Amino acid sequence: MSVTVEVPLPVIPGLAPGPEHQTPSLGEVHATVSVSRSPQYWRRLLGFLGPGFLISVGYMDPGNWATDIAGGSRFGYTLLFVIMASNLMAVLLQSLSLKLGVATERDLAQLCHQSYGPRVSFALWVGAEIAIAACDLAEVIGSAIALNLLFHIPLFYGVLITGLDVLLILVIQRWGFRYVEALVITLIGTILGMFGVQMFLSKPDYWPALHSLFIPSTAIVTNPAMLYIAIGILGATVMPHNLYLHSSIVQSRKYERTSKGKREAIAMANIDSVLALTLALFVNAAILMVAAAVFNRHGLYDVAAIQDAYKLLSPLVGAAGASTLFAIALLASGQNSSITGTLAGQVVMEGFIHLKVSPWLRRLITRSLAIIPTIIVVAVTGEQGTEKLLILSQVILSLQLSFAVVPLVLFTGNKKIMGEFVNARWLKVLAWFVAVLIAGLNGWLLVLMAQGRA
Repeated sequence: MSVTVEVPLPVIPGLAPGPEHQTPSLGEVHATVSVSRSPQYWRRLLGFLGPGFLISVGYMDPGNWATDIAGGSRFGYTLLFVIMASNLMAVLLQSLSLKLGVATERDLAQLCHQSYGPRVSFALWVGAEIAIAACDLAEVIGSAIALNLLFHIPLFYGVLITGLDVLLILVIQRWGFRYVEALVITLIGTILGMFGVQMFLSKPDYWPALHSLFIPSTAIVTNPAMLYIAIGILGATVMPHNLYLHSSIVQSRKYERTSKGKREAIAMANIDSVLALTLALFVNAAILMVAAAVFNRHGLYDVAAIQDAYKLLSPLVGAAGASTLFAIALLASGQNSSITGTLAGQVVMEGFIHLKVSPWLRRLITRSLAIIPTIIVVAVTGEQGTEKLLILSQVILSLQLSFAVVPLVLFTGNKKIMGEFVNARWLKVLAWFVAVLIAGLNGWLLVLMAQGRA
């Protein structure tokens, strides 16, 4: 059973002091995972592998599936560049997040509270909760659809069943954080294996795909329908709550809280993060390429629903098991994402408003917020409404993203907060470019939506 670790946190000049700021982020797992002191590099690295994979789960959840399938079936390989660009942004932002956690020994939510005060913190907390609810919405729908496809359980009952996954998560958490990470990595391996087979069966056109992956089309910005899905892909890839979560769980390692120890922890955590996000890039690219190769190639340009993709996949690919593999990967994706959603919820609630509740209650609240609108949509519109709800949830995530990105860039560029780990000048410029780009794309989307063009 994990035990809350109470350790004094370093004082940061210019930030409000107080006893509540001495509580470690996610105290029940803080500094509980041992890392090797071996002179062998790979042994030390193994101890740091894990948090990046938990974060990568959010980059291949059912919300990604909806936007990737819609993008691939409608626009072929064109939006592969958006997936690549979004992944590169994710690598940068998650690197800043983990560095913030290691350098300051606080998570992003805690620093926001200390820097901006209760009112602004409350507003940011509400935004973070909306983002988590939107993400959980995608997980609920994805898992319910997978249960329906595999076991013919009606969507309504499938949505209710997804609420029971909290029991599994709580049991595993009591065994230790390493077990949570092991489960996540196993499920990621399942998703990778399933889509590796799908890529083989669907036979995509690799040269046009590679061209689209590295060379952008102007239509991504000029075509409102394409831009809407592109921003949905951005929201599904770079998730705001992942920035809060990574800055917290990277502190679960029992590394030396010294300058040298922190520097190695940041380097090792970056390798973990890049490796995991590279796997996420493969999954997202594979989903879009399969959709382009199977649906767009056959003139099926409006396949956005996961259920339709499932029904059409086997007949078009010519392999009876293709649809089943697709559904199994979807179920693994939904269950994986629910784990990180619970942890992220704890981080933002404790960090922003210092409200600590039992993990089971936190999970119940978050899952209820996702289940209620899903049940309403399923009851009113049936299966037809779920794909629109999935894509909308990812756009909501994208619109919330700047409220996490801007504080992250500000903090990691502040020498008083980061000390020797402050961002270099080139990194500050790059980070602000990404922050402005994200805000600009979201602003343009809002304009198009106001004009009724998206």
